[in-house]
Amino acid sequence: MSAPESTMDKGAVVTGYDGSEEARKAVRWAAGEATARGCGLVVAHVVGFPPVPEAVPGGGAWPRPGFLEAGQETAQRHAEAMLGDIAQECRRAWPDLAVSTRLLSGRAPDALAHAAENADLLVIGSSGLTALPRLLVGSTANELLHDYHRPIVVVHAGDEPPEDCDRKVVVGVDGSETSMEAIGFAYDFADRHGCVLAALHVWSDLPLEAMAVSPTENDREIIEEQGKPLLDESLAGYRERYPDVPVHRVIAVDRPTHALAEQAEGAALLVVGSHGRGPLRRALLGSVSRAVVHHAPCPVAVVRHHKD
Repeated sequence: MSAPESTMDKGAVVTGYDGSEEARKAVRWAAGEATARGCGLVVAHVVGFPPVPEAVPGGGAWPRPGFLEAGQETAQRHAEAMLGDIAQECRRAWPDLAVSTRLLSGRAPDALAHAAENADLLVIGSSGLTALPRLLVGSTANELLHDYHRPIVVVHAGDEPPEDCDRKVVVGVDGSETSMEAIGFAYDFADRHGCVLAALHVWSDLPLEAMAVSPTENDREIIEEQGKPLLDESLAGYRERYPDVPVHRVIAVDRPTHALAEQAEGAALLVVGSHGRGPLRRALLGSVSRAVVHHAPCPVAVVRHHKD
């Protein structure tokens, strides 16, 4: 097993695997995407066995000599066998795909972020081996979503690997630099997989109490008039770069999380930026990106602006 040298994985798709069904789905999704990109797939497992002895609760004795070393070796052997099995599964399903594995140690978010430092894409499951899957999303996945500086895709248990299809790719558009990065990612994915692109602008600048009232037809006309130029300007450069990607423009008056999740029903991928327009909106739109990771009915790609 090679050392976790991120330079070896430059340009690859890196994915985390812990043996759970959700992680297996994430690996298969990553394998399909790596095949479409024509790059390698790196499957990583993090062994988090305690590196130092811990006292037994209640003031008991320290573990006997060799106990921790034996446990570490057992965990590593199990992890190596698990990685070997999933790598073989990927090679059988995608014979032309170059698959390698990495056995890492430490905190899962830190180890995965380091292993994927030079990767094109990091793919993780939304939860893993735990009775409280949302807790894991709140720790490992959310830490990566906050700190990892490259695109990251979160896959749920029911999500299928990306294939050439006539499904749509949904991208949130708000005019920010991060949104532009997300649009580029979405166009690239849609072009590679033969998907329609749905560019969604959510008119959410109204007060929350106003959002509870259905807008009139005149309101909708005004909102669309103001939203269309933003969509046109945001999509302009990409239309020329990806002329074969059909684009549907959607303007919604809704809470962003609800509108994105609703539009993503049946989609191949939902793409959002990690931040929004200006420092005062970072907390709000950061929470939106985290919320859609939990609730979207399809895989979610979270893209950060390269200067974030």
